[in-house]
Amino acid sequence: MKPKSKYDVVIVGSGLGGLVSAVILAKEGYSVCVLEKNQQYGGNLQTFVRDKSIFDTGVHYIGSLNKGQNLYQYFNYLGIMEELALKKMDEEAFDVITFDDDENEYNYAQGYERFSKSLIKDFPEEAGAIKAYCEKIKETCDKFPLYRLKLGRPYADGVFRLQIREFLESITNNKRLQAVLAGTNFLYAGDGYKTPFYVHSLSVNSYIQSAYRCLNGGSQITKFLIRRLLEAGGEVYKYHEAVKFTFKEDKIRSVVCENCNEIEGDLFISNIDPKLTLKLVGEGKLRKSYTNRIENIESTIAAFSLYIVLKPGCFKYLNKNYYHFKSIDAVWKAQHYTQDTWPENYMLSMGIKKNNDEYADNMTIMTYMRYEEVEPWANTFNTVANKNERGQTYEEFKKEKAEKIIKELEKKFPNIRECILETYTSSPLSYRDYIATNKGSMYGYAKDVNKSMQSFISPKTKIENLLFTGQCLNMHGILGVTIGAVVTCSEILGQEYLLNKIIEANKPTKPQQA
Repeated sequence: MKPKSKYDVVIVGSGLGGLVSAVILAKEGYSVCVLEKNQQYGGNLQTFVRDKSIFDTGVHYIGSLNKGQNLYQYFNYLGIMEELALKKMDEEAFDVITFDDDENEYNYAQGYERFSKSLIKDFPEEAGAIKAYCEKIKETCDKFPLYRLKLGRPYADGVFRLQIREFLESITNNKRLQAVLAGTNFLYAGDGYKTPFYVHSLSVNSYIQSAYRCLNGGSQITKFLIRRLLEAGGEVYKYHEAVKFTFKEDKIRSVVCENCNEIEGDLFISNIDPKLTLKLVGEGKLRKSYTNRIENIESTIAAFSLYIVLKPGCFKYLNKNYYHFKSIDAVWKAQHYTQDTWPENYMLSMGIKKNNDEYADNMTIMTYMRYEEVEPWANTFNTVANKNERGQTYEEFKKEKAEKIIKELEKKFPNIRECILETYTSSPLSYRDYIATNKGSMYGYAKDVNKSMQSFISPKTKIENLLFTGQCLNMHGILGVTIGAVVTCSEILGQEYLLNKIIEANKPTKPQQA
């Protein structure tokens, strides 16, 4: 089957933002077509299988999915909540912060009361600071209306100028507590005095509310969204890489794909990195000041991942994530590693299969990696759809990095090496090729408290019938991108109308009378 020649809405990229936008608009009666360049749909929701073990590329856990919480309500409106196969993470310790020089494990517990109580046990003299931290997070989240499913601008005024590190230093002098409270900053690539407190708040609050893993991987979210899209009359096509937009006067007329298919539309939504979208638009269609601003926004750092398949019945399943640092200073400077100090931090997460939670099937370890490290192979391109080996030196580079990570893991888990069945790796090039992010960036564009509006991109572009969606807009992550898609679709449907639909879908249905 091939796409029709024309649709109301053509969406480039089948990541979460594109699929959520597609479902919303198809539900409203628009004819919608989603185009994906790869073999697999879903962007960061993609999974892959090695040695019969399912690995996630991006979705290691999800927050705010208890009944009535914000992501639950958005997913419920989209019609996927009831079908998701989830496992609630350890309520007393869903995230654990650890350091090389400290044998203590600092637990993040679910729910603010539990969260505070757990940390006050570790820092009894810092009860005031811990409570102030929790209150400030809740207060900050309240300033983002769509986060609370209320009408208003997606970005709140007055929250851009507060820095996460500066705030933590204002509530406590205890450096270790500061490091523990910022310990999950791998979730947003937090960087010293740059990262705004609101980025930290929106990320961390979601998981403190509730934290879940996806059984058998996060690609089930993609599967159910596509099912809802097809049921609503929408269409989705893989192996359709967009290479350029054609224009009629000042509006986009069509998108041309690498396979020579050309699809016309009234509206176009780009769910790929805005920097890459500019290449599809071509020169001369947008003001130089606008394109320069987008081109000059700093992207977040990339990642290197080690995927470990574990021997059966060897390593106990841990229903929590570990965020580990070589020192408390590494919490703020891990991105600025040297070759000698790499890796200064890592996040460890485990995959879980249905009906098997005693022993772990696999684990994923992620750490920062700057794109410059893989630039010698930048001209190679390798996906399942386009096979291309990068060569022996690249394989040796990855092997050497994997060994360094395993040595770090052995400090925390001394028996890990004997439990390894097989290892696999991915570098910033893997993320670049599969997810189409600028230089393999983990989380889209970096938010900098010193240049608060520079990285702000409106879903409305300077081309009348082109909109943006995805992690480069408001916030990254499952919740951030879902809300971003609602913001994008609000430009078409109206925010009040769409929000009312979402709220209506979550009202309890009255039982039918006999």
